[in-house]
Amino acid sequence: MSSNRLDLKSERPKRSLWRKIVDFALTDVNTIVEGGIDQDAVERLEQVLLEADFGVDASMELIDGFERAAERGRIKGEDDLRAVLGDQIKAILERPAADEEAPESPMLPAGDLHRGPDGLSVALIVGVNGTGKTTTAAKLAYRLQEAGERVLLAAADTFRAGAQEQLRIWADRVGADFVGGSPGGDPAAVAFDAVEAARSRGAQWVLIDTAGRLHTQSDLMGELQKIDRVLARKIDGAPHERLLVVDATSGQNVVNQAHQFGSALDLTGLVFAKFDSTARAGTAVAVARELSIPVRFLGMGEGLDDLVPFDADVYLEKLLAGR
Repeated sequence: MSSNRLDLKSERPKRSLWRKIVDFALTDVNTIVEGGIDQDAVERLEQVLLEADFGVDASMELIDGFERAAERGRIKGEDDLRAVLGDQIKAILERPAADEEAPESPMLPAGDLHRGPDGLSVALIVGVNGTGKTTTAAKLAYRLQEAGERVLLAAADTFRAGAQEQLRIWADRVGADFVGGSPGGDPAAVAFDAVEAARSRGAQWVLIDTAGRLHTQSDLMGELQKIDRVLARKIDGAPHERLLVVDATSGQNVVNQAHQFGSALDLTGLVFAKFDSTARAGTAVAVARELSIPVRFLGMGEGLDDLVPFDADVYLEKLLAGR
């Protein structure tokens, strides 16, 4: 009996952010139309947004815009309320495009990648251990291979036991070339060898999986910067992508990691692994609001084809679903 109850509970659908807002923060939207938003409703809305990991700054910006819209009579019902909130969230998500200063590196359409000028492009995949870097590198390789491009996967995490073999298995599975290094060896040397191998084999992409923690006294960020410098000397503009992989379920730790890696590298975007649109869904908004780093891909599951380009409209559709 108890196992049946557990099974039923596990199958119960999670509430979307929208339903949490309506059920908890604004139980009667008509009160907004008739008398405006009272302070209790504002505080409850703030609580819902913070629990969804929008962060303090983004939550305050959304609430301010929400109150202004209500005061101007823009909210006549639930649909208007959803539209106002959605427009505000989308504006924050797309703000990195407005903040982009370098004309040679414009914001790309969903799913596109920055590429090198000579036919060989390099993506540096970074992040702390356990976020899904290696799996993300494999999924990105699969995506590129399916588009007809030859990919080489490079295992520059020479410090973690099993990291080389794990990426080698993924390379075999997706049909990509592979370059590794000796245990405890120089990660930058792996990156150097990977570029040489890619050129000789006619590959269009090198995807470099890096360490998320070192077992020595060396500084992780210093190692990543060294790899970055080696790549820049090998290929014009490399690495053309510096993608930070984060665990979407880790909440505000995502913002902290983006700060740390962003202080060492010029990140081109984030990949949200283990993304769940109903749990801690506001983290993408928090990062965009605080750091102006765009979210580029979402890891939606365990399959190779579960790495999907981030699209603000699709994200909002899931985030503000009526369920």
